[in-house]
Amino acid sequence: MKRIGLTGSIGSGKSTVSRLLVKRDIPVLDADQVAREVSTFPDVLQKVSEAFGPEYVTPEGFNRPKIAELVFHQPEARQTLNGIIHPRVRSRMRELEEALQADLVVQDIPLLFESNLDALMDATIVVDAPLEERIARVMARDGLSREQVLSRDNSQMPAAEKRQKATYVVFNDGSLEHLETQVNRILDALLKSGS
Repeated sequence: MKRIGLTGSIGSGKSTVSRLLVKRDIPVLDADQVAREVSTFPDVLQKVSEAFGPEYVTPEGFNRPKIAELVFHQPEARQTLNGIIHPRVRSRMRELEEALQADLVVQDIPLLFESNLDALMDATIVVDAPLEERIARVMARDGLSREQVLSRDNSQMPAAEKRQKATYVVFNDGSLEHLETQVNRILDALLKSGS
């Protein structure tokens, strides 16, 4: 099984690329979705409550707005939360991957390079788009202010650095057809080369 890491800055269109991969029958494991699942585990809620206070958890899981506000303004809090969540997410992703019968699997991981998880991948794909387009998308999608989007973007590795580290780069700066053409070209290269 070949493991491909998919990442991109906030608002770049990673979810759209994931949908295009699924359309080609490529399994995509979404680290954010797994993190949401893990964030409901009682032991995780207990650790987060102990680390930050009971107001950061609810019976259903994290108090997401409070957690987001905390981690995007306090790097040490983000590090603490990542220390609680990331090992459990990686363990669950391994379980899901092992259950698949596929030659190629894509792991959609927002902090792929920041977490050094690219070392576990056979290749990496970075989705990128112009900053102003990304800001507009996230403001429309999540109802955030420009400053909130920029704060989240600045908490991640710069897009230029991600592009430099990537095996493949997809530019989401045009039509869906243009994006799909790029994704298909990369996928064909991966399937042909086996790397």
